[in-house]
Amino acid sequence: MKKKLSSKIKESLPDYQSRTPSYYLQQLNSDILASFNSEQIEAITRMLNQAIPKPSPKIVDLRFIVDLIFSRFYIVLFVGKDRRKKQRQYNPGKIARIGNVMAATTLLIGLNFVLSAFILLFVYLIKSALGIDLFPGHLSDTLRNVL
Repeated sequence: MKKKLSSKIKESLPDYQSRTPSYYLQQLNSDILASFNSEQIEAITRMLNQAIPKPSPKIVDLRFIVDLIFSRFYIVLFVGKDRRKKQRQYNPGKIARIGNVMAATTLLIGLNFVLSAFILLFVYLIKSALGIDLFPGHLSDTLRNVL
């Protein structure tokens, strides 16, 4: 019952990005809306126009969904000009800063590990293609003996 009700409500709502100031004014109680004069409604409309976020053009707008057996995830990647305020309002606390440093360190170590593994694999493949055998019991010889 609850799902049917919420789906009906969602169907009646316009898309978030297509909402206008008049949509929000219509959400007001009719008695309250009637109490405003035209100057007040115009001022509220101007304020709502400034408050409603305008989408910025994006160079890359990649959205896709990953369906797994137990859950469903969405992945979004946007690339575009940053039009937000330069100074952020949020100042992370001491614990958050420590967590950020730990996460950045873990990511850098992981990236270093993956990059090193690919470089070693590339060097090994070149060595094998050239037929250079640094140690007796080369991996391909060992695999042939085992199989």
